[in-house]
Amino acid sequence: MILPEYGLSDHTGSTGGNLGDHVRRRNLADVLSLVHQGGPHTRAELTRLSGLNRSTIARLVAELVDLELVQESEPRDTGVVGRPSPIVHANDDIVAICVNPEVDAITLGLVGLGGKIHSRVLYPTTKVPTANEMISIVSEVVRDSFAEMLDDFRVVAIGIAVPGIVRVDEGVVEFAPHLGWENEPVVQLMNEGLGYPAFAANDANLGTIAECLYGTASGMSDVIYLNGCRSGIGGGVIVNDRPLSGAHGFGAELGHTSVTTDGVRCFCGHRGCLETEVSLSRLLDVLGQTSMDPDDLGHAVETSSDKRVWREVNRQLDVLALAISNFISVFNPEIVVLAGFLGGLLDANPTRFHERVESNSFRHLSADVQIVRSKLRSQHLLVGAAELAFASILNDPISVERFR
Repeated sequence: MILPEYGLSDHTGSTGGNLGDHVRRRNLADVLSLVHQGGPHTRAELTRLSGLNRSTIARLVAELVDLELVQESEPRDTGVVGRPSPIVHANDDIVAICVNPEVDAITLGLVGLGGKIHSRVLYPTTKVPTANEMISIVSEVVRDSFAEMLDDFRVVAIGIAVPGIVRVDEGVVEFAPHLGWENEPVVQLMNEGLGYPAFAANDANLGTIAECLYGTASGMSDVIYLNGCRSGIGGGVIVNDRPLSGAHGFGAELGHTSVTTDGVRCFCGHRGCLETEVSLSRLLDVLGQTSMDPDDLGHAVETSSDKRVWREVNRQLDVLALAISNFISVFNPEIVVLAGFLGGLLDANPTRFHERVESNSFRHLSADVQIVRSKLRSQHLLVGAAELAFASILNDPISVERFR
């Protein structure tokens, strides 16, 4: 199963000073990750999947129940002789506050262990928010929209999915060009503003993780992920079960792939980048809209009788197909996942798109590649941000004690 680069289950937490305690913590992390990522399992299934014996699994599950990280329920009567094995669930009352700032809105969510979204709020903004304005908006939504729900939940952290380059270890947004943020200490600001531990990372990297854990790419070891939003196109690549991060953690900036030499000038300084030629803003212009939920784009295009709309859609599809054919040649993936408005673009004219990919590709590499829309749709970045927020607990479940 795919593991995020942020150490979801690499067992780097405190060892407690002795080998026995380290092994116990490692085993707790393994069991919690199995039910968090894989859904409810019986104790018998956990025994088989973990390779541990039944009595060890019973002790570990009991400890996770005491930590309130998992819950047990009785299974349905299977008709098999003997006592059925209890079912172990991740406790989705353990939640993360998840944030995705954009140029025209801030999306917030409460996401529980196991990837369950309890609530999602889209907060439109009249202008591009500053980092401090984002903190104020998050505080307002938590106070006004989430307050009653938080009485029943335990918040462990805040995860922030940022459309830009993020120094994850420092919690600093180095450069988010569409937001106008540069060297913004968003983690420190969020921690001071709301009082919870906070973590930030690039939105596309987090979306890749979410799609690989809970979406269409689940179980795949070689994946290309592309997310399109008002801030451009972000990418993520999984190679042989590991995220492609690059020398400084900024790898897979697929939105800045050159697709023409004389196109629109990009924020990066070049002309003809994928994210300037395949653009939600350009689609909204021909649709006569100022904003739109990316999940609704396909329907808006399909119901349009304006020839300009279809010309722009087909132009963007052709450019996207060319870029993806190149990505397939470079990375040789099993699957390409299109999220955000790119999924709606695909749905608008899938026949043309797949024909263009096939005609542009090295046939022996592209023949078996799936190119699909994100299963998680508009929830993918919130779920990814939650994985970032939960990482320390998934590494070391005992650390949840400090959030009691």
